[in-house]
Amino acid sequence: MEKAREEIAIVLDFLPNGYPFDDRPSYMKNAVAQAIGKEYFVLLELAPKKGIHLQPYEEVYIGEGKRDKVHHIMGKLPITKLTATAKNELEFVIKEIVKKSEKRFVEFFNRAQPLSTRMHQLELLPGLGKKHMWQIVETRRDREFESFSDMKKRVKLMPDPEKAVIKRIVLELHGNEKHRIFVDA
Repeated sequence: MEKAREEIAIVLDFLPNGYPFDDRPSYMKNAVAQAIGKEYFVLLELAPKKGIHLQPYEEVYIGEGKRDKVHHIMGKLPITKLTATAKNELEFVIKEIVKKSEKRFVEFFNRAQPLSTRMHQLELLPGLGKKHMWQIVETRRDREFESFSDMKKRVKLMPDPEKAVIKRIVLELHGNEKHRIFVDA
């Protein structure tokens, strides 16, 4: 199976003079951007092209073809290595991605399957237990969900599905989760 690759990344933080803890003289330091992939939520360290200044929330192309703003991808970034600014922006950016691709995440609720005889994918979402899981499964049999608001209307006492998805993505980024639903390792 081929590894999933990000095409677009959203900038979380841009350091025009490199990392402050880098002891090298300033003429040797290079600009660095910390970003999150739009599709698989992979945290990345990017090297922008010379003279390019990136802004937080800016979408940049990082795919295989010709890149206009990013010279190369320096590698994946553990969440612990994010700058304070990047950590602050992370949840806002994830929330924006989830909002813009609501259909993709609603589709998860429509397609979620059992992981084992005792555990269902839906139960991996914070705030969703067996009771909600069964309500969702029963309700989607009649008709698939069309949006988060449709889910809230049709499933009694449903915790906010959008917030549950966002919390789950953040938990997966921390890397302590056994099962991954949204984040590619």
